[in-house]
Amino acid sequence: METIKDLLIILISSSLVSNVVLSQFLGLCPFLGVSKKINTAAGMGTAVIFVITLASAVAGLIYKFILVPLDLTYLQTIVFILVIAALVQVVEMFLKKFMPSLYQALGVYLPLITTNCAVLGVALTNVQKNYGILQGIVNGFATAVGFTISIVILAGIREKMEYNDIPESFKGMPIVLVTAGLMAIAFCGFSGLL
Repeated sequence: METIKDLLIILISSSLVSNVVLSQFLGLCPFLGVSKKINTAAGMGTAVIFVITLASAVAGLIYKFILVPLDLTYLQTIVFILVIAALVQVVEMFLKKFMPSLYQALGVYLPLITTNCAVLGVALTNVQKNYGILQGIVNGFATAVGFTISIVILAGIREKMEYNDIPESFKGMPIVLVTAGLMAIAFCGFSGLL
């Protein structure tokens, strides 16, 4: 049985210390592509929080109650991808109906959550670390919060950089990559928390 302390350690570790984008380098496509405006980045972060948390729960239940008892654990990657794809479709339909402006702003990056390796990485990490269902959900939620923190910070920096005098050779993606690298170095400072 996991304690509150164990869950808190997973929460801090997955969101800050082992940040999925800045430490593990998973989910870089939406991180770099959707981080031009804070509103869009926050919307993407919210969608990722929903998808990863729900995917962690559903994948954990399927793994524990279907794949392990039937000795089908070798199918885990395929099953997790199908679960993630279904959840992304639900999110996409919800945003299209109830938040069309965010749906338009996210554009092609919304369906790309399906192939976002961070989502699949969390599901596989939960299995690899033998997390129970609750631990897996907390890990998924914390990982997604870490993704959201990273993408919103980068979006804020990119919005400010629009008004700066940047050398011609660094304009566009080069300065974004340098900024992301500096953020990764800064997030290394969180390793002292645990």
